Amino acid sequence: MPHRDKAQIMTEDEMRRALTRIAHEICERNKGIQDLALVGIRSRGDILAERIAEQIGKIEGDKPPVGVMDITLYRDDLNLFDRKVTVNRTDIPYSIDGLSVVLVDDVLFTGRSIRAALDALTDFGRPATVQLAVLVDRGHREFPIAANYVGKNIPTSLREMVAVQVMEVDGEDTVVIREETAA
Repeated sequence: MPHRDKAQIMTEDEMRRALTRIAHEICERNKGIQDLALVGIRSRGDILAERIAEQIGKIEGDKPPVGVMDITLYRDDLNLFDRKVTVNRTDIPYSIDGLSVVLVDDVLFTGRSIRAALDALTDFGRPATVQLAVLVDRGHREFPIAANYVGKNIPTSLREMVAVQVMEVDGEDTVVIREETAA
């Protein structure tokens, strides 16, 4: 179904400020970066995780390790017979055992992606804690999941979609609300 942009909810500067604030909050809550790692969920969370790690590096003088996770095969709405499924590589080049891991995603909606990420993460080890950082929390939870760090809370209707666009993939940094349009 086609969509149209309804409203811009974050500009490039607002995204940068939100990620900088999240980086400060992560440092404060974890009392620095010792035993801290970030894991970004593909396909925008990984880019945001890298940006947060860069900001943490500016704050703390060193940046925490960053991994990338593909949760495709952990999703509960995946039907391998209905469509072609593309699975990207998960790359967590360090042991997560005993670390405080911050999962990073672009949009928190029903909580199903985060549940899948938690399942995937446990296949890589046993972290001391798992925290969640999201750029946008749009509500409508189906699982009892809440983010520890939120760039912006955006109340939305179920007919709307929140699209995070990043320079590395989309050629611009912005967050927009899209709504379905009649064909």
